[in-house]
Amino acid sequence: MVVFDLETVPDLAALARAHGLAASDEAGAEALLKGKFPKLVFHKIVCIGMLVAERREGIWRVRSLDAPHAGHRSEADLITDFAAEIEALRPQLVTFNGTAFDLPVLRYRALVHRLPVPGLTCRPYYQRYSEAALDLCDMLAGFLPGGKVSLDSLSRALDLPGKPEGIDGSRVHDFVRAGRLDEVSAYCRADVAATYRIWLALKRVRGEISEAAYRASEADLAQRGGETHLQPAPVLLASATMPA
Repeated sequence: MVVFDLETVPDLAALARAHGLAASDEAGAEALLKGKFPKLVFHKIVCIGMLVAERREGIWRVRSLDAPHAGHRSEADLITDFAAEIEALRPQLVTFNGTAFDLPVLRYRALVHRLPVPGLTCRPYYQRYSEAALDLCDMLAGFLPGGKVSLDSLSRALDLPGKPEGIDGSRVHDFVRAGRLDEVSAYCRADVAATYRIWLALKRVRGEISEAAYRASEADLAQRGGETHLQPAPVLLASATMPA
């Protein structure tokens, strides 16, 4: 299985073009936003966090956790590399609010760059009620908007680590402008680890893993340094697959 999360900033050039302004008119584009959340197509991806885990002897073990960012790769490369790994693994995808945000943003941004990314559709990831792409936020709320809670609130309710202090999604743009992309990457990895922990708890609630396996799976993440010291995922052969 793969847990993933995006960090984005407004694509001011695209927003300007959409409103008949010069692409270089960032001030004009920001004025159009008026501090509001942009439409999904106008979210430029600056970081993709990805945790890969596999079940061995009944225990879920983390193979890798990484969050490459725009300081090292272009947006097109971030998307292409992520989609290639998904195509190689063909895993279950797990997100928190991925149905409403992460998956459609990936598709829109692939369209913006005209990227061939068959990995994004190698399984029915865009079918809302398929667990090929399990959106924990959506599913746990019974697919009802009024039942949704934030990742931070749910984590703290479960007595799990919440979001890091000093940064949240609303501050990512400021961090990127300040060149603090490594901190954005660390924040993204923390969100991915939090989502993975909730997924493990759900596996326990469903009776799909024993109490001992749940505790051992949690311990595996902790022994590897929580969300900060795991190694980047290897590039796998396209023939490799992973069970859901």
